[in-house]
Amino acid sequence: MHSRDHLVLERVDRFVGEYLDRAVVADRAPLHVSAWQVPDKGDLPGEPVSVERMRQDAAFAPVEGGHLWGRAWGTTWFTVEGEVPRSWAERDGRIELSLDLGFSQAKPGFQCEGLVRTREGVVVKGLEPRNHHVPVSNGPGERVSFTVEAAANPDLSGGDDFKSPLAFSPTPLGDPATAGAEPLYRLGRMELRLVDETVERLRREVIVLVGLARELVDSDPRRARILDGLERALYAIDPDAPAEGAAAARGILAPLLAAPAAASAHRITATGHAHIDSAWLWPSRETVRKVTRTYANVLDLMDADPDAVFVSSSAQHFEWVRRSDPELFARIKERVAEGRFLPVGNMWVESDVNMPSGESLARQLLAGTRFFEEHFGARSDVGWLPDSFGFPAGLPQLLRGAGLEWFFTQKMCWNDVDTMPHHSFVWEGLDGSRIFTHFPPNNTYSGDMRPTELARSVRNFADHAASTRSLMPFGFGDGGGGPTREMMADARLQADLEGSPTVAFGTPREFFLEAAAEPTDPPVWSGEMYLQFHRGIFTSQMRTKRGNRRNEALLVEAEHWSAAAAVRRGIPYPAVELDELWREVLLLQFHDILPGSAIAWVHREAERSHAETTDRLERIIADAVAALVGEGSQPLALNPGTAPVAAIAAGGAGPAPAPVPVTAENVDGGFRLRSDQIDVRVGPDGTLRSVVELATGRDLIPAGHRGGLLQLHVDAPSKWDAWELDASYRLATTDVDGGTAELVDGVVHVVHPLPNGTAEQWIDIHPEGGGVRIRTRVDWHERHRLLKLAFPVAVHAQDAAYETQFGHVRRPLHTNTSWDAARYEVCAHRWVHVGEPGTGAAIVNDGMYGHDATRTSDEDGTVTTVRQSLLRAPTFPDPDADQGVHEFTSLFAPAEATTDAARWGAIVGSPLREVTGAAPVAPLVTSSTDGIVVSAVKLAADGSGDLIVRAFEQRGARTGGTLHLDVPSSSLEVCDLVETVGRGRADAARRTDDRTVALDLRAFEVVTLRIALHEPEQS
Repeated sequence: MHSRDHLVLERVDRFVGEYLDRAVVADRAPLHVSAWQVPDKGDLPGEPVSVERMRQDAAFAPVEGGHLWGRAWGTTWFTVEGEVPRSWAERDGRIELSLDLGFSQAKPGFQCEGLVRTREGVVVKGLEPRNHHVPVSNGPGERVSFTVEAAANPDLSGGDDFKSPLAFSPTPLGDPATAGAEPLYRLGRMELRLVDETVERLRREVIVLVGLARELVDSDPRRARILDGLERALYAIDPDAPAEGAAAARGILAPLLAAPAAASAHRITATGHAHIDSAWLWPSRETVRKVTRTYANVLDLMDADPDAVFVSSSAQHFEWVRRSDPELFARIKERVAEGRFLPVGNMWVESDVNMPSGESLARQLLAGTRFFEEHFGARSDVGWLPDSFGFPAGLPQLLRGAGLEWFFTQKMCWNDVDTMPHHSFVWEGLDGSRIFTHFPPNNTYSGDMRPTELARSVRNFADHAASTRSLMPFGFGDGGGGPTREMMADARLQADLEGSPTVAFGTPREFFLEAAAEPTDPPVWSGEMYLQFHRGIFTSQMRTKRGNRRNEALLVEAEHWSAAAAVRRGIPYPAVELDELWREVLLLQFHDILPGSAIAWVHREAERSHAETTDRLERIIADAVAALVGEGSQPLALNPGTAPVAAIAAGGAGPAPAPVPVTAENVDGGFRLRSDQIDVRVGPDGTLRSVVELATGRDLIPAGHRGGLLQLHVDAPSKWDAWELDASYRLATTDVDGGTAELVDGVVHVVHPLPNGTAEQWIDIHPEGGGVRIRTRVDWHERHRLLKLAFPVAVHAQDAAYETQFGHVRRPLHTNTSWDAARYEVCAHRWVHVGEPGTGAAIVNDGMYGHDATRTSDEDGTVTTVRQSLLRAPTFPDPDADQGVHEFTSLFAPAEATTDAARWGAIVGSPLREVTGAAPVAPLVTSSTDGIVVSAVKLAADGSGDLIVRAFEQRGARTGGTLHLDVPSSSLEVCDLVETVGRGRADAARRTDDRTVALDLRAFEVVTLRIALHEPEQS
């Protein structure tokens, strides 16, 4: 850039910041402010209260400017009152309030916020640092009066864009118990303002032209003309009285702003948005208020600007507003009906999508879709997950199976090694399902319409040859806020501007209809979209994860037994309570809760919620089972899983099985465990030295290696503690040696010393007889350490199979490419399988997600090692993450095929229940083949009494089979995931008689059946 150009830009920057900024406000008048701090409630500071409660309890006291207020997480109500000066009647300008609660330079949503209401309690709009004006309709000489509910949320962001070290350092502010009682904020200006709209427009025009000039190359004639015009416009203005020359300056700039964009310019569809994390650096109770503030901002913007459109994704957010402020929700519904306030995504929350089960993702879509249809009369056709941490291979089928036509995310731009090759493409899933997908090339879901963002969109867009357009969601996000009037103004100035892409306000649906129609042969990305970042989220906050896994299984089990009790015994189906419990678990799958990347407060609440959900589900199950088995003293075992166990069919109850005979003895300083299927040797240190499959004589533990070996790593990522697992963690590996073992009642009990705690293990043969069970109890007090459990396997595997939603995904064990090497920590659900023709092993868990698998060779052959990640110890955002006692169950078993591994996953994940009753119970639904798995049996969500059965093909091959119904049916229809008839593949299933359904499923296909039953049997 030429030195003269530098000088021009410096003068412009100073003129805007020093003169125009000040001149926008033509006059000011003070407001009278009073405050009331909401009292603490138990251990919680200033919990939110209703308007009615505020009116009843508040004792307001006058405060002055600079007043200190707000202990961390507390709530303070303010009243602001004043009179519009009569002298303003003779002056042009817009009258409004400006209420500065003590805002810093941190982005909106990460510090104090406020909600403005009329004195009658009607919501007006939210207050954030870059959006703190309040519209007034009062004229000169009239009084204004508002209340403000102010939230003293501490700033944990580390400043704008998370650049401060605070963003990665331990902080006590994430827990009310340690956050302290000192006030965090000092009131700024609280005043009436007369705004000079000519100066205001000039300021935005200058900002846009300066931004555009900075993006153009030095040699571009357009750049030279802009700089010349800006310089001439500045000298038309007296710095001491900018308002007097504003109109003339605008006239100088007008030709520059009127020059149209090139006919070939990239086209941007701009849609208002506010990504709001359902919990993150704040608890969900605060998200309720963040959503309310943001939605109020949007409605205020729509009242003032007919071009404003806005998208919002999470049904949970709308439900919070519906319950907390019905009047505001009614206003939202009006804008939804107009097509300007747009629900998208059809999910209950923007969940993590790697770790939830297939049924959980189906229920995210079911709950969200039903809410949108019930309250807004329509479902969206745009999938919307802008910030989730990677996307599994099964997701395209689930999205399409819920009626979504297109998918939007931006998170893949966070990859730390490889750049995704496309922005508009077709994503192909595990089963072959395809969905048109778009990434915004400006690499954010919170655009602000600056010229640099528009230019970045053009520079980054990877598909110019076949596509001409991209989508830009704009508005403050993460902590909410939404689009602003300044963003709207900047978008209009750049709508058709030489040197810039064109900009048009529009909806995601409008964008996708045009974008999907452009390429004649769109590129295809096949399989998972693995995020090369945030690899530690599969392990952080293990209690939250284990609670999720436990309750996912219990919810499906409770539905199954309750449906059986309803159709067989006429017992009322607990639909309302089950829906409530599902919604709570779905909320806790949000992409900063389940991944373990939220503050301490969030995870302690999640743990309590999961425990309460477990208790309620156990009661539902107990009631349904009691009705099914009847009163009696016969010992019975119930199989809630999807695999037969000890001759008890999945979903049935039979005589309690006798334990499989096992011998256990001390041998050669170690131990030997033997069943009729495997022969196991355990060393004196408590590690597996040999696991021989008796049917083949094959030892699965390589010679000289140890299975079930605990390993500690230094885990100190460069930033983002709870999120990140840097590849360098493997440079510091310590085998946990020094363990002592003894044989106690047929079980090898091992005690391992840790640097700051202990790990105990109990090793035996699983009651099924074919696998080694390792139960691990860790008293964990490490910091920045990672604990893994390693299983070396004597197979030459090319890849490993990992359970994912409704199937499994294969990932190579080599590191031939950068894409392979970057996949050094991955997600698996209940099992991992490695093998070679004729043999293999299953590594199974009861609630872990993080895994790694590697292949090495030595003179004795190839070794494939699979490791489960048990625990991490990050210190931000929760400085005490995962401290304390944890328990895990792992299983190592011979498994020739993935179906064998899946069977073990079901057995470990859903163990037998032992009860007493009158008689065994046959399964309500059974599959004729292990290739087809029944994943859910429930009653329809619409209350019709129809039976919903979901099944999927698990081998990855086209499979035929039958489902047997233990009750007669009157009709069968294939439906979609949200139980809508006519949307599924009709020829996937047919009813051959009133108790049999024939299935013909493609590889990994999911089918949902709606079955009308005859009248329930009476006991």
